[in-house]
Amino acid sequence: MAKKEVTVEQKLRALYDLQLIDSRVDEIRNVRGELPLEVEDLEDEVAGLNKRLDKLNNDLETIDESIKSKKNLIEEAKVLIKKYGEQQKNVRNNREYNSLSKEMEFQELEIQLSEKHIKEFKVQIIQKNDIIDQTKTRLNERNEHLAHKKGELDAILAETEKEEQALLAKSEDYKKEIEERLVLAYKRIRENVKNGLAVVAIERGASGGSFFTIPPQVQMEIASRKKIITDEHSGRILVDELLAQEQKQKMETLFSKL
Repeated sequence: MAKKEVTVEQKLRALYDLQLIDSRVDEIRNVRGELPLEVEDLEDEVAGLNKRLDKLNNDLETIDESIKSKKNLIEEAKVLIKKYGEQQKNVRNNREYNSLSKEMEFQELEIQLSEKHIKEFKVQIIQKNDIIDQTKTRLNERNEHLAHKKGELDAILAETEKEEQALLAKSEDYKKEIEERLVLAYKRIRENVKNGLAVVAIERGASGGSFFTIPPQVQMEIASRKKIITDEHSGRILVDELLAQEQKQKMETLFSKL
């Protein structure tokens, strides 16, 4: 069976239908605006704050272990000082006595140094606890803000997600009905224009969204629907206003059913 030939007018209608569907998806996504990015940024910030808290708590544990170690060193030094003091009572000469005295002095210095380190560690603990308190306050604020933004996003998604998915499926269906080279051209134009409008109607003698007037002869060619014509300034595919109105009415019916 011979494949039914698709006319230029049918191609133009299909392209404009595709544009209307994709524009509706764009509108839905614009309603969400920057919310998904805001939520993502807040989630990253909360994760970063939690990571910082974990590190600060690990630092506190390390400092506590260091304090315990220094306290043990002090106790060991005290034991050695006592031991050397007992040994001094039984020395046989001054050389042994002086040697033990030096050992006792060394242990006294170890105690002083350890006590100094303990004081420094305690200052670090106070500083880190201050930072932990500040971080927890910031984390609570960010969590509250995140919950609020997630609530906003979830509400919008609940209203629009079903329609968006249905529209995306329709968009894919319509693309299958259009020859590949036109779909590729359509996608390329959409990517290169700010508002995503690749197919536009003639409005007041100019292409939609443009201030450049289209010559009357070209307008007549567009209205004849005999060939696909693009705007020389923007590269958009052009359709006549009547065709656009007809397809908009058709799409409004489709959108109301989604």
